[in-house]
This record gives sequence, structure tokens and C-alpha cells, in this order.
Amino acid sequence: MRISTANAFDAGITNLQNRQSDLSEAQTRLTSGKRVIRASDDPAAAARAERALAGVMRSETSQRSVEASRVAMTQTEGALGDAGELLQQARETVIAAGNASYSDAERKSLADKLRGIRDQLFSVANRSDGAGSHLFSGQGATQPPFVDAAGGVQFLGVTGEERTDPSSGLPLSTDGSATWLAARTGNGVFETQAGAGVTGAWIGAGQVVDPAALTGSTYTLQFSVGGGATTYAVLKDGLPTAVTAAPYTSGQAITVDGMAVNVNGTPASGDSFRMVPASATLSVFATMDKTITDLAATGQTTAQRLQANSDNLRNIDSVMNTMSASRSLAGTAINRADSEDQRLGERKLAAQTERSSAEDLDMVQAISSFQNQQTGYDAALKSYSMVQRISLFQYLNG
Repeated sequence: MRISTANAFDAGITNLQNRQSDLSEAQTRLTSGKRVIRASDDPAAAARAERALAGVMRSETSQRSVEASRVAMTQTEGALGDAGELLQQARETVIAAGNASYSDAERKSLADKLRGIRDQLFSVANRSDGAGSHLFSGQGATQPPFVDAAGGVQFLGVTGEERTDPSSGLPLSTDGSATWLAARTGNGVFETQAGAGVTGAWIGAGQVVDPAALTGSTYTLQFSVGGGATTYAVLKDGLPTAVTAAPYTSGQAITVDGMAVNVNGTPASGDSFRMVPASATLSVFATMDKTITDLAATGQTTAQRLQANSDNLRNIDSVMNTMSASRSLAGTAINRADSEDQRLGERKLAAQTERSSAEDLDMVQAISSFQNQQTGYDAALKSYSMVQRISLFQYLNG
């Protein structure tokens, strides 16, 4: 077999180029720390790594939305805490106003104090989230969600809540209408009301004594005075019932279809009290406005003041309960956000581990392989240099 010198040179150069290319590839993998740099290096592993990377990105996106929910709910919980403290101050003021020794001027001073509390509550309801929106704007509004109009405070936001992606469903905002304008009237089941012109008696908030007997109807207690005795009749939706001339005793419970109420004082003939079904229409601001108006009123009888105080305390308690429930929901959302963030962190770590397993380099094995290739490349260089020195002229000269 005849082998020319030129062929030996070419073969040596080709071998050197191949070894140099392999060594360069090994060096690139070492510096990058990646076994799969291009999809052609390992198509199956590259596909696994791509799917894992998509999972990491999804987890990071969800974590950002969870963090946004946590921030919003933390701010909301703080705002509702401030509102609860203000309402507690209002409640204490109303209790103080029940002091029978207070004059009209002193009660008016308490009304002025309540106006300041009411203004602070309005400011809390329109509190900004610091990012161009408002905590109680519902499904979004760039302008303050509440406006103080002539007919009372109105909600200009969009009812409902903004939420994160369906997988977590965490709230990003709070429905201001439900929080500030939709407490239950009365005791939550029914509401007691004094009729117009009642000056000598007052009715309490009442309570449910038999839920199964409730009918959802409107009842009226009509009082009559005759022969030195006071009696009452019960009307149901404006129609007479079997109770037509029941004897009245101040402070004694009157039970009607599962409801018990206490009427106190001395009703006059023709006085009436109503029990109507409760509704979710009680506003924080309407409650404050009515309380302020009642405290600023002059020339009231003791019974009228007691009735006003009883109604206002009942209403303040109702809006405080609604506020407390909303605050609890915000706290629950914060706890859910913490749990969701932990879950997403674990999912992200699993995806990162999968990606690393698919494309990362085994450094120990890679260094060993690089050293072997380097040794082989050195040997190829030496053998090529020996072949390059072999020629007829060098042989004759030798």
C-alpha cells in the first residue's frame, strides 16, 4: 500500500482539527456549566429543559400575583382595623350620650366629635393603595370609590373583587359597597322601628326565640289606652291577627311568630311599633349621619333619646360586625397567600431541579473528559510534528 507524504500530512492535520474541535466543545461546556447548549446536543433533554423552564416562568408569574394580593390584603386589613377603632370610638361616644344628666349643648358637642370620626371613616373608605388605585374600589376605579352626595354617600366603583389567576383565586381588591354600605339592618333578622309621634315609650332591638316560626312578614304593635289600662294589638302585613287586646307591661317581652321584643315606657293611645324583615342596606355613613342628627336634636323627651340611642347603638354594632367580618376575610386571604407562595416555591424548585437534571453538566465527569481530550490533543501535536520532519531531503542530509 503506497502512502504519500502529502497524505500523511493531511491526515495529521485533519486529526488535529477534530481533536481541537472536541477540546473546544468540552471547554465551552465547562465554562457554561451546561451539557445541552443547543437542541441538537440532545433533543430529548432540550425538550425536557424547555418544559421545565416554562414551569419556572409560570410559577414566577403566579408568585408575583400572589405577592400583589398579599400587599393589597395587608393594606386592606390595616384600613379595616383603623375603621373598626373609629367605630369603637363612635360607639363609646353614643353610650356617653345616653347619660340622662347631659344637656342638649353637651349632646351637640358629642355630635361634633362624631362628625370628625365620620370624616375620618370617609377618608379610610377612599384610601389609596399607593399604586394608582383604591383599596375598596371593587373591580377597579381610578377615582375615589365613594362620593359624599346630597342624598348620602354613594359608591362609584364596580361591585365585586379583582382576583388572581383561577388556580389561586386570591383577592386583589375589596368590594367597598359590601363592606361599607351593606350591613344588615336591625338585629340581622328583623328590625324594630318606633312609629311617628311616639314620645313616651321605646322599643329594643329584639331577638329571635324560635327560628322555625319566622314568617318574614311585617308586624305592627298598635297600642290603646282606656279605662286606666294599656293594651296592644298585633297586625301582620297590615291585617289583624288573633292578638287584639293583649295587656301591656313595660319591659315585658312581647312574642310574635318567633320574635321577642321589649317595649318600655308609657305608650299613648295610637302609638305603634313595627318589626320588619332585615335587609343588607345599612351604610356606615348613613348610620353616622343619623347618629349625629339625633345627638344634635333638641327638645326631645327621655323616651325619644333612649329610642335614638338604642337604635344608633344597634346600627353601629351591625356595621362594626360587617367591618370585622371583612377584616377577617382579608386576614384569611393573607394566610392563603402565604400558603400559596410556599406551594408555588416548591413547584418552582421542582421545575428548576428538572431543568438542571436535563441540561446541567456533571462537572467531575466533564473535567476528567476535558483532561483526557487535552492529553490526546497533545499526543496528536507531537506525532504530527514527528511526521512533518520526515522527508527525502532530511533523510539524505542525515
